[in-house]
Amino acid sequence: MLYDFTNKMMEEKLKILTNRLKEYQSAVIAYSGGVDSTFLARMAKDVYGDNLLLITATSSTYPFYELEEAKSLAALLEIKHKIIVSEEIDIPGYSDNPPDRCYYCKSELFGKIKYIASKEGYEIIFDGSNADDLKDFRPGMKARQEKGVISPLADSGFTKNDIRYFSGKLNLPTATKQSYACLASRFPYGEKITKVKLDRLAVAEFEVRKLGFSQFRIRSHENLARFEFIPSEMDKAWGIKDKLTEICQKSGFNYITIDLKGYRTGSMNEVLSDSDKKGYQKSNEK
Repeated sequence: MLYDFTNKMMEEKLKILTNRLKEYQSAVIAYSGGVDSTFLARMAKDVYGDNLLLITATSSTYPFYELEEAKSLAALLEIKHKIIVSEEIDIPGYSDNPPDRCYYCKSELFGKIKYIASKEGYEIIFDGSNADDLKDFRPGMKARQEKGVISPLADSGFTKNDIRYFSGKLNLPTATKQSYACLASRFPYGEKITKVKLDRLAVAEFEVRKLGFSQFRIRSHENLARFEFIPSEMDKAWGIKDKLTEICQKSGFNYITIDLKGYRTGSMNEVLSDSDKKGYQKSNEK
């Protein structure tokens, strides 16, 4: 075996993933530098060698520190890496922040990656979606299907915890990295997204990251910053509330609050009913 892992069930998932990758001769990965896409890149390198390309899209919704990490990780993995521009806020209607905003973003992104993959002779495009993502409201998945993008991790049943487990075994620095989503996901649906607001949020989160929290979000409600922390770090947050307030006010927020429900993925989707979600999914299928 390529890797010596003791958990037989986990080993089986690894075999399924490897066999899925071996269905193709070359690949491009939509690469964010996050936990999922970095693990996928590491596994894909063993299969494709030099016939692998990572593409990272930079935009106002992708903060500078994430881009620098993506560059460093690609260099560490010794995989070819290309940076492109995909500015979502230039897409008509995107900045109005409708619930299906992610569809338009992913449609443009995957379209640009598809063009590069075709031009440079790569057989397939992968993204880092995992099995947990299939349980949430993800309009971008429709764009993935339309552009022919494959999600090997999701197809192989890998959850976020699985990916962190294997990343640790492979000594990837992303094994304990915070889960990340684009900055646009921090705004309630219907609130106008602007570059000024995105920059304000990026600066605030960058400074809070330095305080050592393992997982958090700042949700932006006009001039109010709403923090979400995991339960085990809530006391720490309360203990340095003055520092958090200072950071956010310097970044441009007037009011700061801590969400008592704590951190959870997709919290902005909580206002959407099941019928709302189905409605937006159907509108994208037309």
